[in-house]
Amino acid sequence: MYALRIASTDPAFNLALEETLFNSLGPENPGIFLIWRNAPSVIIGCHQNTAEEVNAAYCREHGIAVVRRPTGGGAVYHDLGNVNFSFLVWVEKNRLAGFEAFMRPMVAALRDLGVNAEYTSRNDITVNGRKVSGTAQRRSGQRMLHHGCLLVDVDTSELSNALAVDVEKFRTKGVASHRARVANLREFLPAGLSGSQCMDMVIEAMTRRCADEERTLDPALREQAEALANARYRRWEWNWGQSPRFTEKRRHRFGWGRLECLLDVRNGVISGCRLFGDFFALRDIRELETILTGKRADAPSLRRALADVPVESWFSGARREELLDMLCGDPVRDDKAQHASSGSESEPS
Repeated sequence: MYALRIASTDPAFNLALEETLFNSLGPENPGIFLIWRNAPSVIIGCHQNTAEEVNAAYCREHGIAVVRRPTGGGAVYHDLGNVNFSFLVWVEKNRLAGFEAFMRPMVAALRDLGVNAEYTSRNDITVNGRKVSGTAQRRSGQRMLHHGCLLVDVDTSELSNALAVDVEKFRTKGVASHRARVANLREFLPAGLSGSQCMDMVIEAMTRRCADEERTLDPALREQAEALANARYRRWEWNWGQSPRFTEKRRHRFGWGRLECLLDVRNGVISGCRLFGDFFALRDIRELETILTGKRADAPSLRRALADVPVESWFSGARREELLDMLCGDPVRDDKAQHASSGSESEPS
């Protein structure tokens, strides 16, 4: 595997470059370890409703970009105090998507620096019980992307201000706030080091553990990434415009993530459906949205319609009955028929 260090701090370009490299990956490629940093930004999970995850007014006022990534999981705040990493690899056809193989070298890199890091959940790294890294995955055929970020010297006050707090998430996990749950690696590195010195140490340790050599980016791939950034990652439609009109809402936080079901119900029939959340999807979530569309919206009808549908197969870690209870349960009605994508919120510049 070889490392690529990217100088850009533009989150739209960086995500576009990651996707460009992912799409260009072939079986002959030994694997890429991508190292990159973003200017202040909120990075949204691909299944999330941006309007409910972001403090839009604050981001707009402070010039914090909001960009959607192509992987699941929750919204995260980035600035130059955290370092992002991506593993892009070609895997065996029948290999299961796992997190641990990619997390082990990251934990080892931190332990090389004397940090007591642990891989404590499916996609988190913690130090003394506090989260210093979160990760997500995407797979297409035999291409695998595993990416995440390490908090080195992040402005945690901005993290709290830029994100919309999900009270239920913190109640479920027994923590008080974003800031209480996360930690900067600088706290666990030798005293007296500057933030930039800590960053350099972490990047060097990561590179030693995760790559055999370093290479430079092919200019042709850079051009492709710039075109993709303009076509997708800088567009309002991708970052903000995915929330539908809805008349009913069902929402629940499970152990495997939050799921929100927005329905547009006309004359008792679901005419539109969108599923949002910080879950990890095992299949294209649009398939399940299509299945629900056109069905009667009352609970008995929905249960009959889903009797032979393996709804749990779309969500990593989900159980069938808990999903049916939520999807077929009593909705929270919105009599004004919300227009979350009506343009009332614009992407911060």
